[in-house]
Amino acid sequence: MRAVAYSRFGGPEVLEVVDLPVPKVGADSVLIRVQATSVNPVDRVIREGHLDGLMDTVFPVVPGWDVAGVVERLGLDTPELAVGDEVIGYVRKDAVIGGTAAELVSAPVRTLARKPASLSWEEAAGLPLAGLTAYQSLRRLGVTSGDTVLIHNATGGVGSFAVQIAKAFGARVIGTASPARHDYVRGLGGEPVPYGDGMVHAVRALAPQGVDVVLDLIGGGVVATTPDVATSAVRLGSVADAAVAEHGGTYLWVRPDSGDLAELGRLADSGALRVEVARVFPLEETAAAHELSASGHVQGKVVIRVG
Repeated sequence: MRAVAYSRFGGPEVLEVVDLPVPKVGADSVLIRVQATSVNPVDRVIREGHLDGLMDTVFPVVPGWDVAGVVERLGLDTPELAVGDEVIGYVRKDAVIGGTAAELVSAPVRTLARKPASLSWEEAAGLPLAGLTAYQSLRRLGVTSGDTVLIHNATGGVGSFAVQIAKAFGARVIGTASPARHDYVRGLGGEPVPYGDGMVHAVRALAPQGVDVVLDLIGGGVVATTPDVATSAVRLGSVADAAVAEHGGTYLWVRPDSGDLAELGRLADSGALRVEVARVFPLEETAAAHELSASGHVQGKVVIRVG
């Protein structure tokens, strides 16, 4: 099968199109013919070797944890699915092995859910990792109807989902963004405020009593501003800054969860959640897709079309 892989850590230049054996299918897994995958910031982190101390790495590494595709073969214990089912998944395994930038991928059923009927293959591929990060973070912070939520980096891949999901939970959402992207935040249902020195004043102008929840998706020490914009009972979380614990908050991570993924699909099919695709690349241009994702100058998801 065709795949993109790398045999050493490094920049996008280590990525190359190769021919690899068809993956074996475990008892609780299925083989998926990949239609599309997407690029996430963690792909660069893994490719540069920064997770090598946390997860075993098996070269050659096929990058990618997001998938949208069709079930082609079943494992011995996979009653949840049938051959021909259209699925999406956050296919993170216990080691860095068998990624999704390939024609075929073996995926545990615990990482999969039915593809939302309303989404294209490219849109569906952009949903799993970023969508789950947003959904699980907001759930862990206890966001509910009536809360006012401040989301730092509201136009990023996770942030754009977080704004929409928090709105679906019944919350009011304020989101930091560059001025050029304020209309985009409004289109998602949020109230935009600028980054930087004017942020605290702008948030207080919108929420004089302070916000109830702060979700940091950008890092850079922004969690330190929380006392200036929040109530004394604020719920604070960050996916980008482990130092959040020093400010009384929670460092958030994401895990595969088929139930949560199915709920994201339901939100998409109900019209409450849309997926913004910034650009679609063919498999052969995966290195360029990684470069664009790492540039920080992209609004929405960077997707790789495989099928």
